[in-house]
Amino acid sequence: MSDLERYSVLFAPTFWEWGPIQAQFERLTAPLPDALITNINIIPFVGDQCVLTLTTDDRWEIIGGTREPDEPIIDTLRRELIEEAGADYINFTPMGAWKCHSLAVKPYRPHMPHPDFYRLVGYGDVRLTGQPTSPAGAEQIASVHVVPVAEAIRRYRSIGRDDLADLVRFAHDLRQSHSG
Repeated sequence: MSDLERYSVLFAPTFWEWGPIQAQFERLTAPLPDALITNINIIPFVGDQCVLTLTTDDRWEIIGGTREPDEPIIDTLRRELIEEAGADYINFTPMGAWKCHSLAVKPYRPHMPHPDFYRLVGYGDVRLTGQPTSPAGAEQIASVHVVPVAEAIRRYRSIGRDDLADLVRFAHDLRQSHSG
């Protein structure tokens, strides 16, 4: 069975109104050009359980965010883990990316490529060490949850985010295939 058949919502073309951005998730077959990576997201695990964040406006989200000017992508990931989950980075395995095309007149931030860019996504192990720092101007986190993978999928589906449910399932399946 192909990835498109197994994770049909994740691999379907999508439109993000907040951009506005046309996006298509692709499995990584080669490294992406670093200069075109604007964001990084992680499906984090503590042991066999998945880490989820609940925002102050009651949305389940995946951890990640936007690179700062000249920031190495792994440094972005380390910063986002602290800001959004109070977690330390242990490892990261890239698995895919949303290939994005912005319909906006200018980039979201001046240092970002425009109109085409990538949102890199992977999975990895983290260690929860404290509370999210939730800096001003960033997404505000109400709580961090460590739950079984099936529960993470259920929570994303409960808010209509079948794409994120598929993303968790994809990360879990890849992680399982690489560990055994």
